[in-house]
Amino acid sequence: MLVVMKFGGSSVADLEKIRNVAERCIKKRKEGNQVVVVLSAMGKTTDGLLAQAGEISKMPSRREMDMLLATGEQVSVSLMAMTMIQMGVTAISLNAWQVPMHTTSVYQNAKLKRIDTERITKELDSNKIVVVTGFQGINKYDDVTTLGRGGSDTTAVALAAALNADLCEIYTDVDGVYTADPRIVPDARKMPEVTYEEMLEFASLGAKVLHSRCVEMARRYNVNLVVKSSMSEEEGTIVKETTKMEKMLISGVAVDKNIAKIAVSGMKDNPESTFRLLNLMAKNGVNIDVMIQSLEKDGTKTLTFTVARPDMMMTLDLLKKYSDVIGNANVGCEEDVAKVSVVGAGVSSNPGVAAKMFEALSNAGINTDMVTTSEIRITAVIKESEAEMAMRAVHDRFASEWE
Repeated sequence: MLVVMKFGGSSVADLEKIRNVAERCIKKRKEGNQVVVVLSAMGKTTDGLLAQAGEISKMPSRREMDMLLATGEQVSVSLMAMTMIQMGVTAISLNAWQVPMHTTSVYQNAKLKRIDTERITKELDSNKIVVVTGFQGINKYDDVTTLGRGGSDTTAVALAAALNADLCEIYTDVDGVYTADPRIVPDARKMPEVTYEEMLEFASLGAKVLHSRCVEMARRYNVNLVVKSSMSEEEGTIVKETTKMEKMLISGVAVDKNIAKIAVSGMKDNPESTFRLLNLMAKNGVNIDVMIQSLEKDGTKTLTFTVARPDMMMTLDLLKKYSDVIGNANVGCEEDVAKVSVVGAGVSSNPGVAAKMFEALSNAGINTDMVTTSEIRITAVIKESEAEMAMRAVHDRFASEWE
């Protein structure tokens, strides 16, 4: 079998943990498998680099940020390969341009276009464990690019797809996908399996186990995906097309505190104004999530939407720079917001789901600002300070579903 094993920053935070991961990968190799390992940067390395850049500029060059942030993974893969070699196993580390992994040219949020597998295949055929940097690639200018939040997960799934791997294992600091974040909700339950569709919603709504782009890719290329703990041997959660479990009303609850709310008021009340604003965001790679449009008494309209918090400053800068596009409207921003969501196949088929969710929020004294729904989820925008309380309240209301 060919297995791709991905480990996050907390799993390789120090040399002791690197050795633990090395032992796990070597064990997989000794079981007769070919092994490709994908690593994130060690511990809080990326946060430290971001802080240093922030001391220089509030809005540093996106190209130079990619050059900076890509160094973190190069450190972790080289230390891992050294550790494996010291333990008597042949291994080699490769970064993005050595593979190579080709991406688009959008710095800090590039997308993988293709992966040349010849080098990795050659090293695997030489009985080596191949350790590859996650989170990064190279564009047509041979510049280093990074894949954005959760990029190492995306790298792992993309490699599994390109190499036709038999299995892709994503190792984290939790031992699977839970009905809620177990660090916030102690009685959250681990799900033995979850569908790609449900996992995609969890990922896009703030669950930190997998990133949405990696789930999209796994579904597109039918990659066998498992979420496991790097600290234990327990069975993880299988992510796949369909599950054998009888469908519950909801599969779980997610919270995302990494958002900002932006309101653009005083826009002309015509279809073109909304299109022009959304088109501006799309052309600059800003993803809009929850969105509400309202008509004001003076005949203008207000468009209120949420974006990922790292995109907030860029969004505000775009709206200021291209004020003519939105008709010189007024722009306001709020950061003390979060999303709480319920996810599950029963959302669309059972009208009681929404009532239960908002009953739980009401009983906890939590007011909602914006609401959006899809076939398998309901999302409410609330105050960030109430996010964890909201997750616990909603999870408790649906707890009987998992008994």
